[in-house]
Order: sequence, then structure tokens, then C-alpha cells
Amino acid sequence: MKRGFVLAFAAVTAASLALGGALAQQRAIAIGTGGTGGVYYPIGGALANLISKTFPNMQATAQVTGGSVDNLKLINSGQSELAFSMADAALDAFNGVDKFKGTKVPLRTLMVLYPNIMHVVTIEGTGVNSVADLKGKRVSTGAPGSATEVMAFRVIEAAGLDKDKDMKRERLSVAESVNAIKDHKIDAFFWVGGLPTAGVTDLAATPGVKIKMIDHSDVVAKMNAKYDNLYSTAVIKAGTYPGQDKDNQVSAVWNILVTNDKMSDQDAYSLVKLIIDKKADLVAVHKDAQSFTVDNQVMANSPIPWHPGAVKYFKEQGAKM
Repeated sequence: MKRGFVLAFAAVTAASLALGGALAQQRAIAIGTGGTGGVYYPIGGALANLISKTFPNMQATAQVTGGSVDNLKLINSGQSELAFSMADAALDAFNGVDKFKGTKVPLRTLMVLYPNIMHVVTIEGTGVNSVADLKGKRVSTGAPGSATEVMAFRVIEAAGLDKDKDMKRERLSVAESVNAIKDHKIDAFFWVGGLPTAGVTDLAATPGVKIKMIDHSDVVAKMNAKYDNLYSTAVIKAGTYPGQDKDNQVSAVWNILVTNDKMSDQDAYSLVKLIIDKKADLVAVHKDAQSFTVDNQVMANSPIPWHPGAVKYFKEQGAKM
């Protein structure tokens, strides 16, 4: 009996140690997203849920952040393993310029996501009918740490305005911008996001408010001449937002999912496979996930070097990379 007790105790101890080892090996995966009024956050939350349910050794969480710039800094500091970013902000980080001056972030592309659409939003009664009309106005150019701010500055520059001298500039998130324009504290705001963006929908659906979307696709050629052909023209179709009665001619840039150069090939492969396999779950959260396709995974859609593990998976699926 004594021998049996010793053997049983040893077995229980071994099992406990094995369980403890498994728990110790569980990895926390942080995903840098954006503000709660945008698109990064709900899709990032859905992705975190999928990762946690699919991989027993991973517990993923979506971080509320200022947006792309903050996310890329979190990747650099090791506080995030995955991040949503606009391609232009990611290229600045990779090259160590502009908001990343002196610090090159060793990024790798995991996946091209969906086009991010620049919204220049105002309402009836502000006197704003074009980007040029922003001169002398109160304008939000996006939250600190966001790629909205990066791209807004480039649109303003290409339109021949000075962001510091020609307007009273605020730095508000999309949710804050919506509240500010409702309260007549600003005249217009910039926002880069998917379609539709919840915050803009909220503004457009506000009783007594008539939303106006400002055309600015004419500045894309000047933006591309200076910034490595990162941008394209796009259209926000009439009816995308309540009360939007005509097409809006705008600028766009791709969103990408990035990590750093330390992620293993197997992890990168498994994560992008999960996103493609469970795309329907992400589309159920936001329809922009419909763009998460193998066909969109081409080198030209991301200026950042691709992770080898992601390339392996997408080539197996027939992507021409």
C-alpha cells in the first residue's frame, strides 16, 4: 500500500507539474487597434477572441490606442505582438522618419487588410465646401498617435494649406470630433477609417444635422509625388452614411497587420491561416473584413517587408507574391 501511495502521489505531482508548465507557457498576445469609434477596435477584438479560442497556449487582448502611430510604437517596445496600421505610418516607422525620427521599427507585414478611406467631414452651415475652405476654420486632424493625423497633414499640404498657420487645429479622436462638431466647437474633421465608420454614422444620423463629405481626390497625385505612391483615389458611395446624397471623391491607403521581426515563422503562418479560415466571423463584426482575401496579398499593397511565415501560407494558397 505504501508503494502504491508513493506511485499515486508521484503521478499526481507529475500531472500538476505538467499543468503548471502548460499554464506557464501560455502567452499573452496584445493587439494594437485604435479608438472605440473606429474600425480597428471591433475587428481587433474579434481577432483576439478567435486567437484565444483557437490556440490554447495564447491569450489575446485588443488594446484601445490612439491608432497606427501608437500601435507601431507598442510593437517597437515589445508591448504589442500584433498591430493594425495604415501603410504610410508603417513605412515611416520602418524608415525611422517623421514621428519615428531616429528610431527604425523592425516591422514585418503579416497581411494586407482593407483600404482605409480618408473622410473630410463637415455639416451644413459651416461654410466648408472644399479643403481650401478649411483656411481660417477650426479643424480636427485626428488623435495624437493616429495615422489619421499623418495622412491629414499630407492632404492639407497637397491642397496648398499650412496645417499650423491656416487653421485652428484640434487633435481629437473620431468620437471626440463627432461630439465637437455637434456642439459647434469645430467646423470640420479628418478621419481615416473603413466604411462605414460608426462615429461618422452617428453624426450623419443626428436629428437636425446635415452631413457634408468634402471631395479631395484631386490632391492624390501631389501626395504620391512626395510619398512613394502610397495613396490612391476612392469613392464613398452615396448613401454610405445617412443623408449622404452624392458620391464623395476621396483618397485612400491600405491597412496592414504587422508584427516585429522576432515572431516565429510558425506563429506567423498559423495566424494568417486563422484569419483566412475564420474570415466569416470577422465579417460578422465589420463588413470591411470582406477584403481579407488571398488575392489582396501582393507585395505592392504593403511597403513593409513580408514575414516569411505569412509568405509561405499565402503562396500555398496561390497568391502571386
